Amino acid sequence: MSKYTELTPANFEEITNEGVSLVDFWAPWCGPCRMIAPVIEELAEEFEGKANICKVNTDEEQDLAVKYGIRSIPTIIFMKNGEVVDTMVGASSKQAFTDKINSLI
Repeated sequence: MSKYTELTPANFEEITNEGVSLVDFWAPWCGPCRMIAPVIEELAEEFEGKANICKVNTDEEQDLAVKYGIRSIPTIIFMKNGEVVDTMVGASSKQAFTDKINSLI
């Protein structure tokens, strides 16, 4: 069972308004997205209770992608208390994601 949270317009603000959130904007057809998917799963387990690890399927949630200016995927946005504080575009290493989350906690 996945520990990450699938975000939709209905739950996005509720989940990202408090604390630190990593939000992975992805799509099923995206190769680099599939490549980092296991990393996102690992982060969700490692940061359970410390940070929100979330995913947004841009095919299903186009309004959220537009709202956050997502032009290419994967795009990972880092949020703290509902505000976007950083963005990473493209596949990155698990260490890069971990370092960014730890700097925000």
